[in-house]
Parts: sequence; C-alpha cells; structure tokens
Amino acid sequence: MNDFPFYLLLPLLAAIVYAVGALALKRALSFGLGLWRLTFLANLAMGVLFLPLLLLGGAENADGRWYQPVLGGLAFFTGQIFTFLALNKGDVSVATPVMGIKVILVAFFSTLLVDQPVSPQLWGGAVLTTVGILLLHGGSAAERRLVLPTLVLAACSASAFALTDVLVQRWAPLWGIGHFLPLMFGCLTVFSLGFIPFFSGPLWPLPRAGAGWVAAGCCLLALQAFILAVTFGVFGNATAVNIVFSSRGLMSVVLVWLVGHWFTSSEQHLGRKVLGRRLCGASLLVGAIALTLV
Repeated sequence: MNDFPFYLLLPLLAAIVYAVGALALKRALSFGLGLWRLTFLANLAMGVLFLPLLLLGGAENADGRWYQPVLGGLAFFTGQIFTFLALNKGDVSVATPVMGIKVILVAFFSTLLVDQPVSPQLWGGAVLTTVGILLLHGGSAAERRLVLPTLVLAACSASAFALTDVLVQRWAPLWGIGHFLPLMFGCLTVFSLGFIPFFSGPLWPLPRAGAGWVAAGCCLLALQAFILAVTFGVFGNATAVNIVFSSRGLMSVVLVWLVGHWFTSSEQHLGRKVLGRRLCGASLLVGAIALTLV
C-alpha cells in the first residue's frame, strides 16, 4: 500500500471537473455567445488561475530557454481551439471520449521526447483505453452524421494536448512550476488576443441567461488544467496520469445519462444499443486504469 501512487487521484479529480465543465460549456454555446469569444474567456480564466504560482518561484537562470514556455503555450492554445471546435460541432458524449486517445499519443511522445521508458503495463493500459473509446462513441442518426468531423477535431485536440503534457513534464522541472506554468499560460492568454477580431459580439456584457454557464464552464476547465499541469510538473509520469484522466470519457457519458437534463442536453435520450456499447467501453477504461495502478 505504501507504493500506491496517490498523486494519480489528482487526474481522477480533474476528469470529474472536466466532464462537468464540458457540459457547462456546451450549454453556454447554445446562447449564441460565439465560439471564439467563449474560447477567449476560457483561456483568460486559465491565465489568471496560474498567476499565483509565481509565488513559488523557480530557476534563477532560464537564459536561452525562453522558447520553452512559448512552445508549451502554443501547443495548449492549439489544443483549446480544436477542443472548442469539437464541442461546438458534436456532442460531449462523443467528443470527450475520443479525446482520450491522448493517452496513447502521450506514450508515443514520451518515448521520443523524454528519457523515460514506458512500461508494458502502461502500453497495455493505453491500448485498452483506445479500444474502450472506440466503443464509447456512437448514437442516433443525427449523431452519426456529426461523428466523423467531431472525431477528427477531437483527435487533433488530443494530439496537441499530448504534446503539451510531455513538454510540461520535460521542461517544468528545469524552470520550476512557479515560473514555467504561469509563463506558459500567460503565453496562452497572449495568443488568445488574436480571437478578438472574430467575436460575434462585444466581449462584455454577456447574455444574462448564459453568463452563469460561461462562468461555470470556464472556471471548471481552468481548474482541471491547473490540476493536470501541476501534476505533470511535479510528478511527471504523463502516460499514467493521462490513462487515469481518460476516465472523463466515461464520466461524461454517465453525467449525460443521469443529469443531462440539468444542462438541457439532448444527449440523454440514447438507445439501448448505444448504452450497451458505451458500457463495454467504460469497462475497458476501468480495466486500463486498474492496469496502470498495478
């Protein structure tokens, strides 16, 4: 029991926060806020949330490595664009599970960019997770028409975030999380200024009916990013952390079924066939998480 990696409870918490946040953001998009305005607000929330980490300090001399937080912020920025496009285009219960392919991409990037071997257990967990995700998606005829573009957008998001995770694991220890993460998410905020010309309306005020959903979605998305980034920066082991975090796919399906009506989600009306496939996929995800923890 002493060898149990308790830090893996952090990505599990992040998975719950993400699943709720994604549903809130999907609801916020229905109020006509505009995709780019909502993405800007979410990125701004992340930039603000990471600022207090500056108090922790970090490496005194980072000369010549200025590009590292810039590249980390750019990779995260790219992932955010594809995430919001996927949520805008398709259903949460499709996009979120597909984003779980980040697990196997992190395992791949880890072997290329980090001097850290990936154990057979982790590779097995990554494969089980990927198969589980393939079983989790699917649904009505309308959903199937959206599945291909949603899958492509979610896969692009997963690729960008996988690269981000590995870069944080590699570079954050060199800077200290008190320097690297605030700078990285500061760069994210700066990049997001490019969205302003594409806003469908003024940044403020927000529609009264949608303001609460925007605040909830942006804050929850920022919180899950904070939990994951700190976990990667302090503990590393991006592959294992992401396998546990991939349970967000299962949680998104469960939330849609149980409390989807709270979010006025049309996804809760799924047939038995879809439920059966998703339950099988969920079982494989549980197996992948258990394999990782062994």
